[in-house]
Amino acid sequence: LFVRGVMVSYEAIRKWCRKFGQAYANQLRRRRPRPGDKWHMDEVVLTINGKRHYLWRAVDQEGHVLDILVQRRRNKQAAKKFFRKLLKGLRYVPRVIITDKLKSYGAAKREMLPGVEHRQHRYLNNRAENSHQAARQREQRMQRFKSPGHAQRFLSAYGPIAQHFRPRRHRFSARAYRQEMRRRFAIWRDITGLPTAA
Repeated sequence: LFVRGVMVSYEAIRKWCRKFGQAYANQLRRRRPRPGDKWHMDEVVLTINGKRHYLWRAVDQEGHVLDILVQRRRNKQAAKKFFRKLLKGLRYVPRVIITDKLKSYGAAKREMLPGVEHRQHRYLNNRAENSHQAARQREQRMQRFKSPGHAQRFLSAYGPIAQHFRPRRHRFSARAYRQEMRRRFAIWRDITGLPTAA
């Protein structure tokens, strides 16, 4: 923007992100292929204004973020709320869910997903635990989140958009990676209404 002579402040960019970010993230989520049938779930502590909150996150076996939820608790009711948010609008249930050994998952699963296999093991859930790294990096750069609502709004938009531009590069040759990135930028231009570069 500066090169083009457009002067904007950080506050203007923050307002743009707040206004348009979630809408773009929702469109990317609708265009993604159907998630896998093996879901990894995990929760991580966020300290917001000196109080402990929990960021609940679910990813599929490919590492695609399914949904996130910021809550004050990590009991059975909190787990059920997260399950309801995950399942909202879906026409299928996962084949397997993989969690850590938090008892709340098992209690909520017995009520909401009684026919789904549930695996709990110390190292099985590394896929979900690794997916927290991007949120941790953003939290540090932003000098912590200001409120639970701020964390929920930012992370629910940031996750799908960041993931859209970060394909799992180790699975591509250099040529295939360039083709994949061209395809993803074309999708982004379509969603945001940007004109095609000459």
